[in-house]
Amino acid sequence: MTQHDILRRFIFEDIGIRGLWVNLATSWRTAKQHQHCPDNVQDQLGQALTAVVLLSATIKFNGSIILQAQGDGPLKTLVAQATHDQKIRGLIRSGDVANTRSLQEMFGEGRLVITIYADNAPPYQGIVALQGANLAAALETYFAQSEQLNTRLWLFADADRATGLLLQEMPSQLNDKEDWERLEMLASTLTEQELLTLDCETILYRLFNGENLRLFDAEPVVFDCSCSRTKIESALRQLGREELQGILEERSHIEVTCEFCNQLYRFDQVDVEQLLLNDTNILIDSPTKH
Repeated sequence: MTQHDILRRFIFEDIGIRGLWVNLATSWRTAKQHQHCPDNVQDQLGQALTAVVLLSATIKFNGSIILQAQGDGPLKTLVAQATHDQKIRGLIRSGDVANTRSLQEMFGEGRLVITIYADNAPPYQGIVALQGANLAAALETYFAQSEQLNTRLWLFADADRATGLLLQEMPSQLNDKEDWERLEMLASTLTEQELLTLDCETILYRLFNGENLRLFDAEPVVFDCSCSRTKIESALRQLGREELQGILEERSHIEVTCEFCNQLYRFDQVDVEQLLLNDTNILIDSPTKH
């Protein structure tokens, strides 16, 4: 099986520590083609998409997880989303950003928000300050504060690939501190070039060939935008007839472009009347119980 666009899980037998490795190639290039910004800014999006895949794989749920970083610096907004079955999308918005990879210089003062939308459960949200040398460091702070689990991440991206590695204590496991420190020290020898260019088996052998490790089958990762005309119609209904009519009088039609995939949705007067009529029918047909 190809070593691109996959997630691999692994555990260290009898230690209570797990790991995740992800490599994005086609999915990464597809996601970023709709986001027009400098390379160093795009790299942040690649790291975020890698991170959100890793985050989604640390929990058991059906739904989606969204990572959002916002600050008062030139890089205004970063959003990455992954579903439980590793479908990803993301967007990034920035002004003029110097040729730097420093988190502080890009975002300024900001916050990192992790939101989990699981079926049949209310949303869960965790918020930490957007601090540290890079996005991986900020996420480690999130895990330390919100999950209270020892966690280390390595995230890198270039023009062709976005890759990441995660080590984490398993919940409800009593781990030996020396075991964690040993594995963390070994993983810290991994270089950016190695993570971007080597396959999972090679990386794990180089780092942990002396450990009792079990590697699970690969899981595919794909770019997939969940936007649809039906969802856009629902959003337009929220604006109300008066505001929609005002836009139509000014422009003769309404255009909505998905920021994730650049899909254009166009609505003329007839379309708007129809969606408002459908909204009325839904209200009429819905039984009300007292």
